[in-house]
Amino acid sequence: MIGMSAEFLAAWPLFGMSWLAAWLIAALLGVTGVLVVARGQAFVGLAVAQIATFGLALGLWAGAAGAHAHGATLVAIPVIAAVVAALVADRVATRGAHEAALATAWLYLVGSSGSVLVLSASPHGLDEVQRLLASSMVGAEGSDVLVFAGLLAMAALLIWTTRDRLLVLALDPAFAPAIGIDRRRWELLLAAWLGLVLGLTIRCAGVLYSVGCLVLPVLVVRSWCRESRWLFVASPLAAVTVAALGTIVAHHGDLPPAQVVVALLGLLAGAGWTIGRLRGR
Repeated sequence: MIGMSAEFLAAWPLFGMSWLAAWLIAALLGVTGVLVVARGQAFVGLAVAQIATFGLALGLWAGAAGAHAHGATLVAIPVIAAVVAALVADRVATRGAHEAALATAWLYLVGSSGSVLVLSASPHGLDEVQRLLASSMVGAEGSDVLVFAGLLAMAALLIWTTRDRLLVLALDPAFAPAIGIDRRRWELLLAAWLGLVLGLTIRCAGVLYSVGCLVLPVLVVRSWCRESRWLFVASPLAAVTVAALGTIVAHHGDLPPAQVVVALLGLLAGAGWTIGRLRGR
């Protein structure tokens, strides 16, 4: 283990920003995922991630078509697309579970097919989309680290000041208006936050890593938390711990880090589910 750590530290000057961004993304998605999982929106997260990829593909296509898409455009388009998709999914959810499931499937399929079709004539762009779908954490910069650190600080502040309100919205939304919570406004804000976070993380981490860190850390820790409020602490801690361990193991074994992290989270989530079932007997 010491040899692995030394080798990892030696590579820090080359990959350090990418690893640091990946860990911050894991923590940010880990805390965001508490509300997503509690509200039964795991597949909504996947659909929004695909729409964000579609948005990035549109940005790359605009650049290839001569519209001179630059860095800001390649950030803005997937974020806007993801926010709109999350708001649409939230709006349709008010019509019932059946309509919500259909809308989620529609968003996922449109995003998946569209991101490939708009770049089918651009080998470089198509390679970029395939990289995002498979997830690659190489290429993050210092500015990305600052953005994700800022978002994580915002999320921590929001949860610290409105934790009880968020728990009511997640666990018993029908009761929210009875205690003075504007349910629709908060649900729209949460949907917009989900779109913003996924729209920004997809560009650096890809679909697999982003959705994996959104959903799996909550599944890892929920059998250990006696009170729901502790999920807001335990989930991001589990996410960043596994992300750090996974990147070290992946670097030592010359494996794709995103896949290693998600596989580890998946194994731990399965173990957590098994323990929870055994405790329930």
